[in-house]
Amino acid sequence: MRARIRAVLKSLSPEQRRESDRALLDRFLALPQVKAASTLLLYHGMGTEPDTSRLLEPLWEAGKRVALPRCLPGNQMEARLVQKDTVLIPHPWGMLEPGTDCPLAGPADIGLVLVPGLAFDRSGGRLGQGGGFYDRWLAGFSGLTVALCREVTLLDRVPREGHDRPVDLVVTEGAVYGLSPAGDGESGA
Repeated sequence: MRARIRAVLKSLSPEQRRESDRALLDRFLALPQVKAASTLLLYHGMGTEPDTSRLLEPLWEAGKRVALPRCLPGNQMEARLVQKDTVLIPHPWGMLEPGTDCPLAGPADIGLVLVPGLAFDRSGGRLGQGGGFYDRWLAGFSGLTVALCREVTLLDRVPREGHDRPVDLVVTEGAVYGLSPAGDGESGA
C-alpha cells in the first residue's frame, strides 16, 4: 500500500503539488484550533509531502511558538522549539530538524500536533512511513492532532493496528474531516 501511495504522489506534477500545498496550508491556518493553540509541533515536509516550511512565518507572525521533531535512537523523537533564526540540520533521511541547542517542548507544552502521513481516511486513520516515530511520541500526548492529506491519498479506510492513534482532524484541499464527539465517525466540518 505504501508503494502504491508513493507512486501516486510522485505522479503529481510540480504545479499540482504547489496548488495542493496552497489549499492545504490555507485551510490549516484558517482552523480555529490552530488560532487557539499557543504552541504547535509541525514537521518539515520533504519530497512529495506538503511544504510545511511555509507555515512557519505565518505562525510566528501570529505569536505562536513552533516546535519541530528531532529523531532520536530507537525510532524515538522529541520536540524542540524553533525560531526564525534557528539553523536546521539535515538528518541522514533528508528532513531538516532542530539541533540540541533548541529548547525542548514536552507533550504537555504543545496544544496541536501536525502529524505527517502517506495517506489518511476520513475518520483519522493514518498510514505513516513505517518507522513508528509519531505513534510512540503521540502515546504521551493528549492535545489535538491534525493531518494534511492530499485528496488523491484520502482513502476509504486505512488499515489500523492496536498502537495506531487516529488523528483528530484530516485537512484536504476541499474539506476538513474530524471525529464525531463519540469518536466514531466524521463531522465533515
